[in-house]
Amino acid sequence: MANKRTYGDACGVARALDLVGDRWALLLVRELLLGPKRFTDLRAGLPQVSPDVLSQRLTELEQAGVLRRRKLDPPAGSRVYELTDRGDGLEPVILALGRWGSRAPFPPGEPRLSADALAIALMTVFDPVAAGDLAASWELRLGEDRFSIVIADGQIILSRGGAGAPDATIETDAGTLARLLWHDHPLEQALSSGTIRIDGSRPSVKRLLGLFPLCRSDQNPGRRPAPDGPSRRPARHRPL
Repeated sequence: MANKRTYGDACGVARALDLVGDRWALLLVRELLLGPKRFTDLRAGLPQVSPDVLSQRLTELEQAGVLRRRKLDPPAGSRVYELTDRGDGLEPVILALGRWGSRAPFPPGEPRLSADALAIALMTVFDPVAAGDLAASWELRLGEDRFSIVIADGQIILSRGGAGAPDATIETDAGTLARLLWHDHPLEQALSSGTIRIDGSRPSVKRLLGLFPLCRSDQNPGRRPAPDGPSRRPARHRPL
């Protein structure tokens, strides 16, 4: 860290950016918010970063006390990266930044989100007013990734892993789910094409899809306004 560039500014914002302001740093934090990952998992979630740059950023974040490396217990024995308590403290920053960024136009081309990026997006734009008195749970399967979504008392609790006795299980990919949520792709069309599979209550899934509005802007016509209030802080667990 001695040779790392610095803003040379005593402001807390500048000192924070000295630690996590480099390209890819905050996206690495995003990828680890829901639990530890192997190097290969991080590469899969951020395919546009080179292995060398990824290794450099991980080393810098480890030296800054934002994350640490850990070896899993046998029989796995794999080495994973996970956030420290200090790194966990960036969660509200990431969620607030995601809410702010949700007002920006989408990049051109097909929507691309890693499974964890999509899960974080759900937490950032969840609308507790639209949820009302809804109490339900779902298991979301995005390829090999499993997430539990529980909504109750106007709060969303999203965690990695399967859900016990969910109202419905949703099996799809991140791109399809993004199109259903934010690009006006009809659910019935996705079901007919086989890009999404629902086991359980379809009405509950339709209700779920309506709880994550993005803001309306001239650059993004057709979007629904996002709630002004902050999303509730989600509970998480880390099974690895």
